[in-house]
Amino acid sequence: MVEKTSSTVEKPIKAAVNYLNFYYGGKVHALKDINLPIAEKQVTALIGPSGCGKTTLLRCFNRMHDLYPGNRYRGEINLAPDGINLLSNKVDPIEVRMRISMVFQRPNPFPKSIYENVAYGLRVRGEKKRRVIDEKVEKALRGAALWDEVKDRLRDLASNLSGGQQQRLCIARALATEPEIVLFDEPTSALDPIATSSIEELIAQLKQTVTILIVTHNMQQAARVSDYTAFMYLGELVEFDRTEAIFNYPANQKTADYVGGLFG
Repeated sequence: MVEKTSSTVEKPIKAAVNYLNFYYGGKVHALKDINLPIAEKQVTALIGPSGCGKTTLLRCFNRMHDLYPGNRYRGEINLAPDGINLLSNKVDPIEVRMRISMVFQRPNPFPKSIYENVAYGLRVRGEKKRRVIDEKVEKALRGAALWDEVKDRLRDLASNLSGGQQQRLCIARALATEPEIVLFDEPTSALDPIATSSIEELIAQLKQTVTILIVTHNMQQAARVSDYTAFMYLGELVEFDRTEAIFNYPANQKTADYVGGLFG
């Protein structure tokens, strides 16, 4: 039984995971009856040891698993306010990925200019007006706290940026389509402490306008950046609560052992 769930969330719910199961190749049961509310314009952290299902759950939100044959979902992820089930066969995964963007572990800029990296999603959506693209590229770069550093070299290759700048560029690319949720999969695992601090500060700013779901192995990071925390173990959701409660007075002994460093 999961300790504490929807009653814990005081904010409006942006997405609701209902009895979600996921199977790799139709055989490996990776997620087991996950029920999880995602609070709007808040940061929800997914924590747990390697192989517990954190990233698997994260990638269900934007249908990344559809890119590989044989994977199968059972259950729902309902997105507010329209109540659309993101996992429905009637929903276009491309449109899901426009509404729910993702930032990966390592910076992965496209082999294009800084400008074209950010404009990519807009072009995929069919936007052709240069003025509109220019405005949204600038807005996204400002949102990722990168505009002042790159505004005079937008035509430079993205690969010329530092690691921390590249990750912020990837965040700008994720923001350009004005998503409702941004998924972060260990976004600072490949960065130095200074760049990590910069990304964490950016996440705190971004939650004013967008809902954030982050996977992290760093307990201190989860405690610093998140409002809510979900602890997962062996494909199951063990406990969900406000982050302060998870780290200071968890209701489940397994959660207490994990955040206390006794395993993981």
